Amino acid sequence: MEFDYIIIGGGIVGVSTAWQLKQKYPDKRILLLEKEDRFAKHQTGHNSGVIHAGVYYAPGSLKAQFCRQGLAATINFCQKHEIPYEQCGKLLVATSPLEVERMQALYQRCLKNGIEAELLTSDELKEREPHINGLGAIFVRQTGIVDYRRLTTQMADCFMALGGVSFLNAKVTGLTECKSHIEVCYQQQGEQKQIRGRYLISCSGLMADRMTRMLGIKTDFQIIPFRGEYYRLAAQHNHIVNHLIYPIPDPELPFLGVHLTRMIDGSVTVGPNAVQGWKREGYGKINLSLRDTWDMLCFRGFWRVLKNNFSTGVTETKNSWWKPGYLKQVQKYCPSLKLEDLRPYPAGVRAQAVLRDGSLVHDFLFVNTKRSLHVCNAPSPAATSAIPIGDYICRQVEKHGELLF
Repeated sequence: MEFDYIIIGGGIVGVSTAWQLKQKYPDKRILLLEKEDRFAKHQTGHNSGVIHAGVYYAPGSLKAQFCRQGLAATINFCQKHEIPYEQCGKLLVATSPLEVERMQALYQRCLKNGIEAELLTSDELKEREPHINGLGAIFVRQTGIVDYRRLTTQMADCFMALGGVSFLNAKVTGLTECKSHIEVCYQQQGEQKQIRGRYLISCSGLMADRMTRMLGIKTDFQIIPFRGEYYRLAAQHNHIVNHLIYPIPDPELPFLGVHLTRMIDGSVTVGPNAVQGWKREGYGKINLSLRDTWDMLCFRGFWRVLKNNFSTGVTETKNSWWKPGYLKQVQKYCPSLKLEDLRPYPAGVRAQAVLRDGSLVHDFLFVNTKRSLHVCNAPSPAATSAIPIGDYICRQVEKHGELLF
């Protein structure tokens, strides 16, 4: 079988890219490959379900640009396809003098990024959220919630309705770039198969570095997994907050801290934390993949990340196993919650690209060959930004396509 474009990865970024590419090129043969039995099974289906406004991201960065565009595009898609969403707004709560300073800096960043934000005093915060304590807060009105798994499935249906082809349970096992095409080997139902594509797009998330290595691309990064653990509040607390409640984050860390999130189904979740993972797709409490672990241990950047963030890593690991420690992070701004209020909820795994020198890649990262484009790092807010990311990829592909087709 031969295709014009082959997209690897059935998460929201891959599906968005396939859908938009098919709109641009209705006569091209486009294939979407997904190794699982359904779309959005990994990062897309295990996140907080937040439609971000772009508070945290450096002005001028791809994150800031894509998030602003993605907020509007996501809501437009939901409205068009009658997918439930809600712009309930978000409060970033400062609980110490240091956090008040950081809050002021974040507020200035909101203004630079063109985000509608409002500074609240302690009393104004208490008026909006009676169960939340803080010295002040930033109110971001535009932030919303949605079910990204449902959104991705709808997008995949749109892609296939246009004539796009998708293969599920198709795990890529080999890639070879030739002068006129790329050969893709994959395994489906125990059988080895091979197809050809004139151009390849990899949106493979937790496996992004392995896709580049299959093509022999020399890169300076590796994917390091971090498990994000959640709890769901007991049902009697479904109305404990009116907005999403976030702490003021440490600017030195890429994680936003444990927050209270209203979900589109009416429940409220607590989390996530950020615990070092030893299996890229390990969602249980105890997970170990010999291959994933060996890859990390052999990568110099992993040891440097470990050294640079040792104290934070120890605290996160301790709180992962000691529930009172986890609860304390939430009680900092919501003191009424108790241990028995924290009920089990599925964890997620974040794909964090790390460079050989130990620095974390904070922005989106893309790598090209003559006949391929690889999304190597798509951190939060990738789900919010999936439509503009897909458009960006299509425009990059269009430049290459003028030479290749």
